Amino acid sequence: MDVVEMTHPSFIVNRPVFNQESLEAYLHEKEKPKLRRSAKVLRYFRCTSKRAKSILFRFVPILEWLPQYPVKEYLFGDLISGLSTGMMQLPQSLAYALLAAVPPVFGLYSAVFPVLLYMVFGTSRHVSVGPFAVISLMVGGVVIRLTPDQMFDVTSMNATNYTGFHETRAAVRVKIAAATAFLSGIMQLCLGLIQFGFVVVYLAEPVVRGFTAAAALHVFVSQLKYLLGIKTKRFGGPLSAINTFIAVCTNIKGSNVTAVAVGAICIVFLLVVKEINLRYKDKLPVPIPVELIMVIIGTGVSAGMNLHENYDVNVVGRIPTGLRAPVLPDFNLLSEIFMDCITIAVVGFSMTVSMAKIFAMKHGYSVNGNQELIALGICNTFGSFFETFPVTTSMSRSLVQESTGGKTEIAGGISALVVLLIIVAFGYLFETLPQTVLAAIVMVNLKGVLKQFRDIPSLWRICKIEFALWTVAFSSSFILGLDFGLLVAMLFAIITVVYRTQSPKSGILGQIPNTDIYLDIEAYEEVQEVPGVKIFQSNASLYFANVDMYVNALYKKTEIDPAAILLAKKRLEAKAKKKARLVERKGRSILKWGNRNITTEDAKQEAGSEEVPNEAIQNGASRVLNIMESDANDKLTAFIKSAADTHNLILDFSPVNFVDSVGTKVLKIIIKEYDSIGINVFIAGCRDSVVENLTRLNFFDKSTPRSLLFHSVHDAVLHCQELASLRGGSSTEMSSS
Repeated sequence: MDVVEMTHPSFIVNRPVFNQESLEAYLHEKEKPKLRRSAKVLRYFRCTSKRAKSILFRFVPILEWLPQYPVKEYLFGDLISGLSTGMMQLPQSLAYALLAAVPPVFGLYSAVFPVLLYMVFGTSRHVSVGPFAVISLMVGGVVIRLTPDQMFDVTSMNATNYTGFHETRAAVRVKIAAATAFLSGIMQLCLGLIQFGFVVVYLAEPVVRGFTAAAALHVFVSQLKYLLGIKTKRFGGPLSAINTFIAVCTNIKGSNVTAVAVGAICIVFLLVVKEINLRYKDKLPVPIPVELIMVIIGTGVSAGMNLHENYDVNVVGRIPTGLRAPVLPDFNLLSEIFMDCITIAVVGFSMTVSMAKIFAMKHGYSVNGNQELIALGICNTFGSFFETFPVTTSMSRSLVQESTGGKTEIAGGISALVVLLIIVAFGYLFETLPQTVLAAIVMVNLKGVLKQFRDIPSLWRICKIEFALWTVAFSSSFILGLDFGLLVAMLFAIITVVYRTQSPKSGILGQIPNTDIYLDIEAYEEVQEVPGVKIFQSNASLYFANVDMYVNALYKKTEIDPAAILLAKKRLEAKAKKKARLVERKGRSILKWGNRNITTEDAKQEAGSEEVPNEAIQNGASRVLNIMESDANDKLTAFIKSAADTHNLILDFSPVNFVDSVGTKVLKIIIKEYDSIGINVFIAGCRDSVVENLTRLNFFDKSTPRSLLFHSVHDAVLHCQELASLRGGSSTEMSSS
């Protein structure tokens, strides 16, 4: 087989050197129609049938994709996926209701109405919306905090529908959870309508993963009391996880042995079957619904052995059959839960949009972040009328929905109908389900999230700042609680953004010989500095927060500080004048005749005269001053190092995205300072937006014309070389004349 050698293509470009003036003269801007503000407003609000249809499809995506739904290709996959997800939704919803501190049936409600609403308004085809551990735990913290009797007249509440619970407290908790869903939904809806989806950028992946790892640990600790069958106070706020763990350890002697045994068996069974699902996912038509199997077996064993009566094992309790009539949320609670709802709204959205983007990239479609906010807002707002608690995307259910062949949110709708069927007809069958089984299901489902602790060593190796983001998000969320912890993590993320812009990487660029490519001279051996030219690059925009660091980096990398050079020159000249005055006061002069030094007495003898005129002394002092000034110049040349050989400085602005008024002023000062020591400053690689900024900020004038800007670094270098050749030619003419 012949080996074909690959040849690198090459190109030759012949064009003039472009500065900003010549480039603007060469090009002709396209004429843009200028409309009055009133005309723009009218055009914005003008409604045509095409635009109305586009807006309707954007806000109600199901109207666009459902008429085009390929029944033969997608229906079977969506049906299998929906049934599988629904079987998984049932036990998880019951378990997450306990996390939210509300009766289990309200977990089922939260798995029906929001899911159906998301099918209509969501843009993702694969995420499974409904109760999720992290959000449920955050809701539970709010519910527990606001439940104390002194805050509510619980004795006057009618809660006969919550048999099997402390009725009055259960009614209060349901109202708090529903109000939380309503307010967080309103927040998400408003943020989506004002196109505020970009807020998720401050929830970087390390922040989200650190936060969810802390939340998983919170959830795990909260389930210990159900697993062990003990009763402890539920804590909220800072140190809640630590206080809960201490309370569990304090009461561990009172553990129910039967509950522990049942829970341990469930954990082992769940782990084994989930591992089988993972290893043989390509061979199994659908994953084994291990949670549903565990719930059925646990319910049957509990009912057959009467675990609640005979062994004092806590069970779910009564699950009412049928749907409740919609009710308005308690608006009096909104002021108490406002800050908590902000956190719940942001976290819920970030988790949904993260999973949605993962599936969209995998399957080749796009999701709209703002529409996802609107969809979640509608799910939570209207779901609250049916007394649901806040929902978001579940990672485990979404993976099942996608891996079992789900193609659209029809699968989500089918899963909601499965849960609805259980609520209407079969809910009572699960009343004897032990709470320790639900705790085991929750704990095992946290396995994937807890694996995020593996991020720590890899982040340390890859990026110390991302490691710090993960660590701060985890530690603050675990210690301070999920609400305050997320706020601290977001503030720290913003601080790191500021830090990165204030600490950019900078360096001096050199040329790869015989090319127009310029790279960092410290990175490659082949790169060489252009003689007489310093090319400075800083990977940041120039604005008020980092101008000082930009200037300091410029002085450090070029090794030329104009202010320091001018100050040193003034000091050396002052010192030379001072020495000359001292010599003059002593009445001595040093006269340089040939190669020997002659004092005043020697001068007298040479002249054959008894006295030397004062003019000779003055001339000697003048010569001393000239000698010392020459010596000062030698020291100055040594001090500025490469400044004597540098005639041009090029600022590479290709990484700069914007310049503000402070940056513009500093840029003019830089040009002026370097000009004072004989160094020309040019700017290369400016984006059009940066040029517009400079124009708007009145940067260009007689001292800083547009001709200082060049299209590229190579254009600026060629211009500097042309100046050097002209300077060399004029020097040659002067020496010959």
